[in-house]
Amino acid sequence: MEQQVIHTYVQIDDFCKQFDLDNACRAFAGSPSQPTRKPGMYLSEMLTIVVHFHQSGFREFKDYYLECVCGFLRSCFPRLVSYSRFLRLVGRLLMPLVLFQVYHQLGRCTGVSFIDSTTLAVCDNKRIHNHRVFQGIAARGKTSMGWFYGFKLHLIINNRGEILAWLITPGNVADNDLDICTRLGKGIQGLLFGDKGYISQKLFEQLFAHNLKLVTKIKRNMKNKLVLPHEKYMLYKRAIIESVNDQLKSISQIEHTRHRSPINFMVNLAAGLVAYTLQPNKPAVFVDKRSLAA
Repeated sequence: MEQQVIHTYVQIDDFCKQFDLDNACRAFAGSPSQPTRKPGMYLSEMLTIVVHFHQSGFREFKDYYLECVCGFLRSCFPRLVSYSRFLRLVGRLLMPLVLFQVYHQLGRCTGVSFIDSTTLAVCDNKRIHNHRVFQGIAARGKTSMGWFYGFKLHLIINNRGEILAWLITPGNVADNDLDICTRLGKGIQGLLFGDKGYISQKLFEQLFAHNLKLVTKIKRNMKNKLVLPHEKYMLYKRAIIESVNDQLKSISQIEHTRHRSPINFMVNLAAGLVAYTLQPNKPAVFVDKRSLAA
C-alpha cells in the first residue's frame, strides 16, 4: 500500500509544483466556515490522502484516516493534522482535483468513443422530503432501474476506458440533452456510441456538424437505418462504459448517501474520478483502425 501512496503522491506533487497550486488554492473559499490560516500539510499530501482513500478499499473515510493514514501510513505524512482539522480543509481540494484531472489525466481521442450517464443518489427515496443538504440543487429523476434523488454523471470515454469528458447535472436532466451532449463532445471526433436514450435527430445533426457521428440502436417503432458493419460491431461493445460506471461506483466509491455538504460531495466525486484515471488497468475494447479508415 505504501508503494501505491508514493506513486500517487509523486504524480500529484509534480503537478502541484508545475502550477504552483499551494499558493493558488489559498484564495479558493470552499465554504464560509473554511479556515483561512495556512494548513500544516502540503496541498499535495492532502490530495494524495483523498485520492488514495478511493484506491484503498475502505468504505468510510473516518476509518481510513484514523486507522490507515494515522496508523501504518503515518511515516508517509510527517505533517499530518487531526481528523477534524482535515475535514475543515477538504473544501480547498476541489479546484486542484479538477485541474489535475482536466490537465493531466484526461484521455486522448482515438476516433471511437462511448457516451452514457450514471445516477448519483444522495439519499434514499423515503427520505427525500426530509433531505436538506442538497435542497434546491439535486433533483428527482427516473432511469430504467426506477426513481432516484440526486445527480447524474455524464461521461464520454474512449475504447481504452480513458475518460475524455464528464459533467455533473441534476437528476432530472435527460441523457440526450442537446446542450449537455454538445459540451461533452467538444473537441472529440469520429464515432460516438450511445444507448437508445440518446436518440435525437437534432442531437445527431449537431454532433455531426462537429465531425462526431452518433450511433445508437433503434426503437421498435423506428424505421431501420443504414449502419456499417464495423459500427454495428462497436455498438455491441458499448457495455465497456457500463463497466467503467460500475468501477467508479464499486471501487472508486463516487456514490454514497452520507454527504454533509455539497462541496464534500464534489470533492468525493472528483477524487474518485482521479483514482479511476490512475488505475493501471482499465476496461478496453480492441479497434481495428483499418475498418475505421474504410
